[in-house]
Amino acid sequence: MRIRPRQQLLDLWRSVLAYCYREGEDGKKEWVWGGRDGSNSISDAEQLLCLLYPATTLDTFGVDRPDNVATDVATALAPLGTDTRIGSFLVDRIEEYLARHSDAENDNEPVFAMGSYLRAFEDYTPTDKAQSIEIVDSYSMSLSLCIAALRFVRGYEQSMSGLLRDEAKAQFQDRMTAVRQQLGRRLTAAMTGLVRSFVIHITEPESPAGQAILGMVNQSDVPDAEIVRSLSARLGRLRVRAANEMKLAPHEMREIANDRRLFECGWGWGVVRDSEKLKDVGGGHVAIAEGHAEPRPYLYFTMVALDGVLDLYSQRTIELDLLDATQLELANELQLRMELAQQYWSTVARFVNEKWPLEDIPWRTSDGEESDYYSLVVTAILIQDLVRRDSTDDLERTVGVLDQLARRGRITSRPTVEDQAARLHFPGVRLRLAGSEDIDGGQQLAWYVPDFATLLLKRTMQAASVAVEVSVRDQLIGLAETTMDHIDKRAMQGGPAAGLWDDSGPVLGLPSPLPTDKPSWFLTERVMEFLVGAYDTFRRPPPAPQPMINRAQELLREADDLLNQERLEVSEDDQSAKRAELDRIEQSLDRARQLWRLRPGTAFSLAVGALEQLDELANAREDAIRIR
Repeated sequence: MRIRPRQQLLDLWRSVLAYCYREGEDGKKEWVWGGRDGSNSISDAEQLLCLLYPATTLDTFGVDRPDNVATDVATALAPLGTDTRIGSFLVDRIEEYLARHSDAENDNEPVFAMGSYLRAFEDYTPTDKAQSIEIVDSYSMSLSLCIAALRFVRGYEQSMSGLLRDEAKAQFQDRMTAVRQQLGRRLTAAMTGLVRSFVIHITEPESPAGQAILGMVNQSDVPDAEIVRSLSARLGRLRVRAANEMKLAPHEMREIANDRRLFECGWGWGVVRDSEKLKDVGGGHVAIAEGHAEPRPYLYFTMVALDGVLDLYSQRTIELDLLDATQLELANELQLRMELAQQYWSTVARFVNEKWPLEDIPWRTSDGEESDYYSLVVTAILIQDLVRRDSTDDLERTVGVLDQLARRGRITSRPTVEDQAARLHFPGVRLRLAGSEDIDGGQQLAWYVPDFATLLLKRTMQAASVAVEVSVRDQLIGLAETTMDHIDKRAMQGGPAAGLWDDSGPVLGLPSPLPTDKPSWFLTERVMEFLVGAYDTFRRPPPAPQPMINRAQELLREADDLLNQERLEVSEDDQSAKRAELDRIEQSLDRARQLWRLRPGTAFSLAVGALEQLDELANAREDAIRIR
């Protein structure tokens, strides 16, 4: 299906409001929190982001300035009332979220509990203690929510202050100040949690973890010692940077500098065991709590953390000066960790030229787990790194990996009866939260990730945003459209959650249909992220291949020469039709010269049109000479 991000985002907003903003028992409309997986700090953030993220990321979806709300946006949000009421409604929801996920008995400290998203093995039901465990997913999603909410509150406060009288204005500003302070407090805590959840896992080549890493990167069957030397050389600068810029203990610095050892870096599932406490950053209990997560990076949580950190470096965040001094310091720490993680996985994914480890699907992690999903996550981190650097290095080979994963994940191929690949989508890949057994009576907990299709969709569009070669971009857009068709079929077709996700049973042939009366905010929010990314990609200038640029230049040069020749035949004070025609041709060529770098196809077309007109003038002059 053709991707139409503006219309699809507006349709998504309508579906969100139809499900969430309903009449209660007293006949008044109220906001309903939670979905298929209940209500928790992550799900509620995802639910609220479905409205806030487009409104604060895309200018044409903005609702913080009532006078500038687009007509179709106001129509989609009509259930909320007038343009002014929309902003007030969103502030109410932000306040509600902050109250729901703060500890009222402990000075309203932010809480990042997994809650109802938590799963366990076999028939074990997680206890309240287990559900209170905090996780990187919540830190990252809260970071994105707080940044979006701060953007919105900043704009809404500025626009409304000029419309209120003195007493009402003072009350309004006091309320906005309190909201900003609460958001800032939660943002600081979320950033602190992400800093403390980052880990550099160092291991001996002979260890099980080391053998798993070597088995993945060694695509040439050469001796392990040679692979260790070669990999250490490729990662040499990263080792030096980590040793010099990370606040590591002396023994950790020696270990990371030892090029005879292997390492991997990224985010664990939560605050890692023995992580440094950050007592002076104001992060509340997150800054000083004991960590329990095994000090080993998880691919999924690394990717999730990177997505959140990138929201800190968006242009809007920088322009609005949203971060205070403490948050800026934490942001610098997170930027370092982001760059280390992206460079590490981008390097390891493409370690050898003959056959990348990434092309050896499925990817195997250092704890011995393997899945097509892990291959997709590594591909996602690679693409994220290319986008950050605005690079197209090896993009064509990366497209081949995406295409293969789409087939293996039954996105572009037909599922078979009781197809195991369907379990990538539901219940998803199971992640064992190593270290959680120390918290809840020896029971190790699990986290399920069912976002294979939406992750493929989002990264495919991100890759298209940097593609320059027309054939590569076309292949990516085609894959995105096919994947969107798959996801669109999984939208709920009826009931209160119509238009939201996920009804994957009929599409994937799952053994038991999923309930369709409540949405999965986990998946719905990720569809929203993709549509926002698609909107941003489509509004950029189309790719400009160098051969087309060169051809446009050649045509412009020829057209300029012919125009100068025709100018010799008319004087400056000539008022003839030919003089007017030459002026129009000159204007067309001036426009082509403005466009030839960004839109060479358009410049090419303008130059061809000018050449045709100049040829007609030349023919007319030659005919006149023959007649005489």
